[in-house]
This record gives sequence, C-alpha cells and structure tokens, in this order.
Amino acid sequence: MRAMSDRAAFLKALGGIGAFAALPLSAGAQTSGEHARRIDVHRHVSPPFYQDAIKGQYTKMFPPPLARWTPERCLADMDAAGIETGILSMPARPGMFFGDVAAARKFCRDCNEYMANLRRSYPGRFGMFAALPLPDVEGSVTELAYTLDVLKADGVGVWTSYGQKYLGDAAFAPLWSELDRRNAVVFTHPTDSACCANPVPQMSETVVEFGADTTRTIGSLVFSGTSTKYPNIRFIFSHGGGTTPFLIDRFLEQARDPKSAALLPHGVEFELKRFYYDTASASSSEPMAALLKLVPPSHIVLGTDYPYKAATDTLNELAVCGVPQRDLTAIGRQSAVALLGRSRTGAS
Repeated sequence: MRAMSDRAAFLKALGGIGAFAALPLSAGAQTSGEHARRIDVHRHVSPPFYQDAIKGQYTKMFPPPLARWTPERCLADMDAAGIETGILSMPARPGMFFGDVAAARKFCRDCNEYMANLRRSYPGRFGMFAALPLPDVEGSVTELAYTLDVLKADGVGVWTSYGQKYLGDAAFAPLWSELDRRNAVVFTHPTDSACCANPVPQMSETVVEFGADTTRTIGSLVFSGTSTKYPNIRFIFSHGGGTTPFLIDRFLEQARDPKSAALLPHGVEFELKRFYYDTASASSSEPMAALLKLVPPSHIVLGTDYPYKAATDTLNELAVCGVPQRDLTAIGRQSAVALLGRSRTGAS
C-alpha cells in the first residue's frame, strides 16, 4: 500500500468493510502480502528514552520483552501473524506518572510524538492510542486535544485505576466530557491496583489482579452513571473485559438496587454491550465463549498484547477456539475498521 501521511486517509482507503476477502485467523498461508490485513488494537511500544528513564528505580517493573522492543521486532511479529496495522499504546507498568506533574506532561508528549513519528516512518503499519498524564486531568485534557487534532491519534489510552480512583470517579468528569464531545475511542488497560498489592505471593499480580482491576473499572463506569452520561465514548477493555463476562449475574443483581437502577435507565446489559473488548489473554475457547454471550463479534477486536505475547500465539488460539470463521474475520479486522474509522472528529 502506498504511503499516506494522514491516518484518516489510510483508514478510508483501507476502508469498506466488504472490500476484503474473508481470511482464516490461523497463522499460516495468508500471513503476508495484500491478504494480510488484520488490525491489532493492543500492541505496546517502548521508546528508547522510555527504556532509559525506567531503568534503575523501576527495573523490576520493566520486563525483558519491553527492554528488547524495537520497531523492527514489532513489525516482524506483525508480519508473521498477517497483521497489517498495529495500534500502539504505552505499557501500564510502570506507567507515565511518578509524582511530578510537569515531568509527566513532558513524558507523555515525548511518547506521543515518538508514536506519531513511527506512524509516519512506516505508513499504514502503525496507529496510536495517545498517552495521557493521568491522574493530572487538566494536563490530560490539553494532551488529548493535541494528540487528536495535531497528531491525529486513533484515540487515547488510560489505565483501569489511578491510586484509589477508578474511571467512574467524579474527578475524571472533565476528561470524559471532552472525549464524549469528540466521539473518541478510549483504550483501557489494567494496571496494579492500590487495593490489592501482591495478595498471593506465589502468583504474578497480572494473573488475577489485572483481570479484576478491569472488572472493577467497568463496574465503576457503569454504576457511577458515567457510561450513561457520556454515551459517545467508545471504550475498549483489554483482555476480554477481565472477569466481567463471568460476573454478569452479579452485575444484574447490583443493577436491581434502587440507587443503581436510577443511574441506568437502559439497564446494565445495555451499557456492557455498548463497550468493546479485545482478545488479548482471552483468545482460548472458554473466555471467547463467555464474551460472545455478552456481545456480538462486532464489539470484539483483535488484541495480542505484544511484546508480552507473540501475535501468532493469539491467532493460533483463536483458530481453534470454536468461533465460526465469519466471526473470526470480523474480530480480525472488520470490527476495528468500523470502530477506528469513526474515531477522530478532530481530523480534517
């Protein structure tokens, strides 16, 4: 595909949902050339200056896959899995905010400029979810305007929690108001919860707590009335929404509480079904079966969590998870085209 500097033009050309052939999602024959057109919304980026800044004090939270990250390795992983476009976002560990507001704002700006430069350097291969200096809401509103209007980001990336605050906290209202006005996409990634540090020493916190933190923030957005108040935001929740599909009965029970019901005029399932969910760490048969009971394939997008996991591993799991081929095709590309093609109201 010829170079296009404008991401909006690229997506338009990528375009019509019916303009591409149905593809098997298993890694194999069709993993290169014009037939390799999958879109991966969950790929982490690790700029060299980010690596330098994190080494030392935060080395324990900076695993080897991030330390080895390069654009070339990232593209090689994409090519092996038939991924045409990877949407980049910053890793949740150790994050972007270390107590200094001014430093966090500059750090995010540098990371966003780096991602935008990668997109220009490799036309059609990369998109970006902009980093925000949360919990600094004022700085985040300023940064989202710059990244959406100037850098033409595909959306913004946020963590599931910031200290004791989950995403439905009233402190984040100015951010949601602006993102709602822009009909923006918000990519949500789990992080370490302040409530539950290393509860089971024999297990990494990512095994259980990341999924739990995703579920907590979904509950926070829904039962605070935030998702109802800002209906134009398209939220993507990583890892299949954490444990949400398995706790649907408890969500329904909570929704019967009069205070909750008053904030959910359309019901709790209506809100959960409006969200989007990616396949990272949710690509085997059990989580996919539960997720497809909650939402249709049009609300599931391909996510691989590279560099923590090779994209071919996710695709091989999807290929044998029992989901019909037409649904796998939608998950591999169509859902993301429909979602991201509408994401930048600030674009020309």
